[in-house]
Amino acid sequence: MKEITKKRTKAYFIDLAISTAVTAGVEFFLRKKIKNEAFHALVTPTVAMWSLEYAQLRRNGQTIGYKQLGLILENENGGLPTSRQILKRMAYRDTISTFAYLGNPKGFDKEEGAIMPHDHYSATKVNEVKAVQ
Repeated sequence: MKEITKKRTKAYFIDLAISTAVTAGVEFFLRKKIKNEAFHALVTPTVAMWSLEYAQLRRNGQTIGYKQLGLILENENGGLPTSRQILKRMAYRDTISTFAYLGNPKGFDKEEGAIMPHDHYSATKVNEVKAVQ
């Protein structure tokens, strides 16, 4: 596994842990109003994860996990991704990207792990943050 891919994986798990904590808090309040268990199992975690990720990436191109591991999401021109790019990236990653991996796991990451299928689809790239000296 490439170094940037390892960092991306660790960053995802950091973000997942934060999202899980937020989801638990939100569910505490929603359980009184919404009794449907399927809603709490499927909708609440997805909305929490996507909302947190979107807000952070839109603000500065980094989630908390990315920031901890020195990664940044950029568009093809090296700038911050647009709202559309972020939404396309999240939707593709959480749906079609799984099947792309099962079909061809060796061709899953390009450019040393900087571009995965959901990055290619949304015209984004994950780079390491250059240290300022």
